[in-house]
Amino acid sequence: MARTRTPRHKISRRFGVDIYGTGGAALARRLTTPPGGIRPGRRRRQSEYALQLREKQKVRALYGVSEGQFRRYYTLAARQPGITGENLLRLLERRLGNVVYRLRFARSRPMAWQLVSHRHFRVDGRAVNIPSYLVQPGQTISLTGAAATMPAVLEELRAARPVPAWLERAETSGRVLRWPQGDEIDVPANMELILAFYSR
Repeated sequence: MARTRTPRHKISRRFGVDIYGTGGAALARRLTTPPGGIRPGRRRRQSEYALQLREKQKVRALYGVSEGQFRRYYTLAARQPGITGENLLRLLERRLGNVVYRLRFARSRPMAWQLVSHRHFRVDGRAVNIPSYLVQPGQTISLTGAAATMPAVLEELRAARPVPAWLERAETSGRVLRWPQGDEIDVPANMELILAFYSR
């Protein structure tokens, strides 16, 4: 996962979206105000390039992907049959860290990334500590015994929030039924802007 030293609330305010799922009253109150506030007479109309770059950076931040990784995903998505934008989102959704989050084992993607990095999940019985690992349909993701007793994880298990249709969860394990379809990926992103950025 891509690391950054910039405060998370600052990044969320930059894009106007709760990027890390941290929530809280302070962020909700200031989410529509960019870092540094809005200064009278300073707002300028953004160029098309700036809009495209901003959208790409937002999706990168949402999934915790480095620039190099994101470009590789785009190249791979463009080579696959179908719509490139949907292919790109599908690849990002298939990352193990994201699948753990979508299975509701973690309340946010950063929490999921940390759990995976600390070897708290197994894929088909094998420990995997790489959040960017791409899962395949039919694979099973399960919590280790130690992880299943963590208070934060127990809280998520008890919440029993619904999981996407392309996944299936049963107590401390989950299974990838199939690859996600375009309308099943609820990401606040304009993929056309991102594709335009890379097709320049």
